[in-house]
Amino acid sequence: MYDVDEVVTERRGALAAIGRWARSAMLPVLFLACCGYFAWHAVHGERGLVAMEQRERDIAEATADRNRAMAELAAMERRVNGLRGERLDRDQLEERARQLLNMVGQHEIVVPYGADRRLF
Repeated sequence: MYDVDEVVTERRGALAAIGRWARSAMLPVLFLACCGYFAWHAVHGERGLVAMEQRERDIAEATADRNRAMAELAAMERRVNGLRGERLDRDQLEERARQLLNMVGQHEIVVPYGADRRLF
């Protein structure tokens, strides 16, 4: 038969070994958990790789919008410069006068279009 004291001593020894193993594994497990935390945030965090790709797409869209607006501004400036006194563009002046006065020439054809389809 087994002696109760021997069984208790063996169990205490086994529990002590498990406790020593757990204490020795605690620091590496904590280190791996911290590394995993920072690695996840480096990819998925607010300033991670995924967010960086989204910011780059947003910047590209904003740049395209800015370029489109700059081209529209340049076209408008050309039209305005054509109506200035020192370099008067007669075609633009005539076009603007016809638009304001709502008149056309005697032999011209008028093509109507809807209000939602503005020409300029």
